[in-house]
Amino acid sequence: MSRTEEFEELRPLLFSIAYRILGNASRARDAVEETRLAYESAPAVPAAPRAFLSAEVTRIARAAQHPAHAPLQDPPHPQQQPTSAPAALSPMTAAAAVLLLERLAPLERAVFALREIFGCDTAQIAAAVGCPQAVSRRLTACVTPPEGPGGPGPSWPDRITGADHVARVLAAVVPALLRIGVTMRPQDVDGGPGAVFHDRDGTALGALALGILDARIQTVRWVSAPKHPGGQDAAA
Repeated sequence: MSRTEEFEELRPLLFSIAYRILGNASRARDAVEETRLAYESAPAVPAAPRAFLSAEVTRIARAAQHPAHAPLQDPPHPQQQPTSAPAALSPMTAAAAVLLLERLAPLERAVFALREIFGCDTAQIAAAVGCPQAVSRRLTACVTPPEGPGGPGPSWPDRITGADHVARVLAAVVPALLRIGVTMRPQDVDGGPGAVFHDRDGTALGALALGILDARIQTVRWVSAPKHPGGQDAAA
């Protein structure tokens, strides 16, 4: 039996668990959908799917009761912020960025990459992951860098240096995006070799532009989709 068949067989049970916790059918369905995404993105099939899914939907439903997991309004894109907006946030270090990604589960890495690296909004993330926007909002809230005592935490760095850091970032991001159904197609980007990422509907999400010197990749630049001009660099 496939994962999908196992999940669908247990869906009524999972809904009843979520509904008992949340007391709302719509929120219970969202919790079940989020459970499905977590199950499909798990690296290995759990030995006891029923127990795993029951525990997972319970965790997700209980987390949804907390105010931090309530639907959030999308923050304005940096280029759309009012002129009175504070100065740009300090970028996190390369080491911190790598550790942040490696500590996330595969699904969380994909959502983080879509939001923080490619600048996708809630609707784009929902389309890429294949989930309702309410679930997309909660997933995004879970991977948004936390605020510090003085306000929002550091932002994703514009440039990551060091071959080891670059390799680890790519190893964390690319497989996570492919796992949720995002496709990566080789294509010239900004006049050089690269690859473009598309969601399951064929919409461009962002791209990689490779800088090659002496037959070696020297830079990997993350380029946002056309509606979000600009990009972020990772240099080897």
